[in-house]
Amino acid sequence: MLKIGVIGAGHLGKIHIRLLKEIKTAELIGFYDRNLEYAAAVSAELQVPFYKSLDDLINESDAIDIVTPTLSHYDIAVKAVRASKPIFVEKPLTHTVEEGKKLVSLVTEAGVKAQVGHVERFNPAFLSAKEYLSQPLFIETHRLAEFNPRGTDVSVVHDLMIHDIDIVLSVVKSNVKKINASGVAVVSDTPDIANARLEFDNGCVANLTASRISLKNMRKSRFFQRDAYISVDFLKKKTEVVRLKNLIGEPGPLDITIELGKDKGSKIIYFDQPKVEESNAIKMELEQFIDAIINDKSTPVTIEEGFNALHVAHQVMDKINHSLNILA
Repeated sequence: MLKIGVIGAGHLGKIHIRLLKEIKTAELIGFYDRNLEYAAAVSAELQVPFYKSLDDLINESDAIDIVTPTLSHYDIAVKAVRASKPIFVEKPLTHTVEEGKKLVSLVTEAGVKAQVGHVERFNPAFLSAKEYLSQPLFIETHRLAEFNPRGTDVSVVHDLMIHDIDIVLSVVKSNVKKINASGVAVVSDTPDIANARLEFDNGCVANLTASRISLKNMRKSRFFQRDAYISVDFLKKKTEVVRLKNLIGEPGPLDITIELGKDKGSKIIYFDQPKVEESNAIKMELEQFIDAIINDKSTPVTIEEGFNALHVAHQVMDKINHSLNILA
């Protein structure tokens, strides 16, 4: 059984601790949080041992789950990798692109497994849509959240939009050739609302909007491709698919058709609502991380993919900062 140690026992860290206790292929040996008084309280609440020494927890674990604020990801990950421990790192991978580059190199050199916590990859609505996604030409995403002081240590781009950046990169599978972005800080010191337009070498365009000062929550992506439209509601766990197929012969009495114009024929419109299986996305990503270690498989969200999302997020922020400097 794989011995796992969790580093960080904040809001998300406690969720990881609870879920790891349920995973039968892993043994949660304990957690570390630099606030020892708080750690003792969490230990009593969750009935899980806490370590007073970060190094002791790393040395006694087979794998490390890093759920700390982004600023500390790099230093903790380096300690674990140098001890030859596989790592799970919450998104964003690191605070800076340079740290991300160094960590990717270190992981490659050490030959250890590494996974980045882009949890929306495991959202059941997205999983149900994947078989329909093929070479999208245009993507539009909206990720809106009511204000919560937790998470404002980073911009809305690194806190929220990075989820959609990762999803888009995983679907498009092409190099980003151009980025335009704008944003504004409203209640915190970093942008609270932002919009980015990504243009890819293969011609796809993605328009991403993220806000953490919305009056309502929304996490929806729309994918447009040849003869198909796929809508994924990450919040409500719903997927809708509209497909067009050439009409051959006469339509049936219940068929919905669209005329394409003179000599261009007609198409039948098909509406699908793929079944969305109930699942816990965080638990699934942790289970697959553990499975990748035990069975020597590639992690489902590699450190390279985590770095790519981080890199694009920083490029978006560079564009936003540039536009703000122009307006200043």
